Amino acid sequence: MTTINIVKTKDLPLSEVLELYRAVEWHVYTKDPDILVRALEGSSTLVAAHDGQTLVGLARVISDGASICYLQDVLVRPSHHRRGIGRALAERALEQYPHVRQKVLITDDEPKQKAFYEALGYTQTEEFQGGSVRAFIRFD
Repeated sequence: MTTINIVKTKDLPLSEVLELYRAVEWHVYTKDPDILVRALEGSSTLVAAHDGQTLVGLARVISDGASICYLQDVLVRPSHHRRGIGRALAERALEQYPHVRQKVLITDDEPKQKAFYEALGYTQTEEFQGGSVRAFIRFD
């Protein structure tokens, strides 16, 4: 078994990033590579997982550094699922924000994703027991 190296970065080759997004079938991100580049460059934190020289995962955070962190794009190449890489990416991406109270994300409505994020301590808003919470989303 090879060692997976997870590092903070700001510099990933676009060809590798596009190949990773295609591997996980997130095609909306690969339709306009310029937007993806701007999204990655505008992220507060970007972490990448490599198996040797191969990019096998990434995660990013958008944050004001004080009151909210938005965990975005936790993705792992399917050939590397079930190895703890997704958890390690999310934890590494969020490690500089322990003082930030609100950590949020939006994900697809799939049971595996629900279980994954619950294992990281996230709760769906309708299941939140800590008070009245409502989330809204708008796609343009």
